[in-house]
Amino acid sequence: MSGLDDIARVAARIAEEASAVPMRHFRQGGLGIELKGDLSPVTVADRATEEAIRAALADAFPEHGVFGEEFGISGSLDGPAWIIDPIDGTRYFLSGYPGFGMLIGHLQSGVPQIGVVRMPALNETYLGIRGGAATLNGTPIRARATTRLDEAIVFVNEPERTFADDPARFARLCEIGHTRRMSYDCYPHAMVAGGQIDAVTDIGLEPYDFLPLAPLIEAAGGVMTDWQGQALGLESDGRVVTAATPQLHAAVLEVLNG
Repeated sequence: MSGLDDIARVAARIAEEASAVPMRHFRQGGLGIELKGDLSPVTVADRATEEAIRAALADAFPEHGVFGEEFGISGSLDGPAWIIDPIDGTRYFLSGYPGFGMLIGHLQSGVPQIGVVRMPALNETYLGIRGGAATLNGTPIRARATTRLDEAIVFVNEPERTFADDPARFARLCEIGHTRRMSYDCYPHAMVAGGQIDAVTDIGLEPYDFLPLAPLIEAAGGVMTDWQGQALGLESDGRVVTAATPQLHAAVLEVLNG
């Protein structure tokens, strides 16, 4: 199997089937919560979900490398590879809030080619293919056409980290857009692709948090880069901005960079 469309279909199916794993634990208690070194939580559901995704990928693409949040790197990332966040939004998950997602990205020599955002509790599958289409549950989607910042719906992800990093920058972000919300994790980015909101700023991310999102955003007509406007890769610093249009993206970058 070589065509991106064929690979994308398999990736979406794997994500949908793997959704059953976290949903068996969601709102059930007994999650076996532990804290990682950065004090972020991890549960038995995170690990079981990644194991299920890895097993399915190994069956479908035995020669591809894999980089997952819970179990690290297997094989090589120099050629075709996968990057996984089994439960993006573990704090949402363990608190019973349905805003947690599952991220699966396909990379070629570190460049994201396919992105899947699966929202298990919402039964939504966002799929984007580099140079191709973006869909939600199989239906084509498109980012909004908003170009003016004062007309935009803006989400500021990780507000506590954003404030701690630079209070003045955070204050500027709190003044932009005609509507703004404080938020977390992958769903706001997917909502840009789906045409629901216009822009998201984010900070403190790892490659498995943002690389699966990039093909989806771009396929939907949006823009996703780091805070300097550079393309995202495995070495990016984890500060990202997503916007519905190039004009809006430039305006948000200007705010971020003062």
